[in-house]
Amino acid sequence: MNIIIARPKRWIFLVVALGLSVVILANIHLVYVAFQSRPDCVDHLKVKSQQDGTYRAADSAC
Repeated sequence: MNIIIARPKRWIFLVVALGLSVVILANIHLVYVAFQSRPDCVDHLKVKSQQDGTYRAADSAC
């Protein structure tokens, strides 16, 4: 009788462990991509434009 009760608990544990590992690996991948993409220098307008809807960086990092 104990064997029958133990199997659903084992499946629940495996599903929860798999879900947590997917979330953890996704976060690790997100941090890795964030550091590898190097978003420090992006093309932008260097001088102030008179047209509406055009923006420039407040402080250029390039």
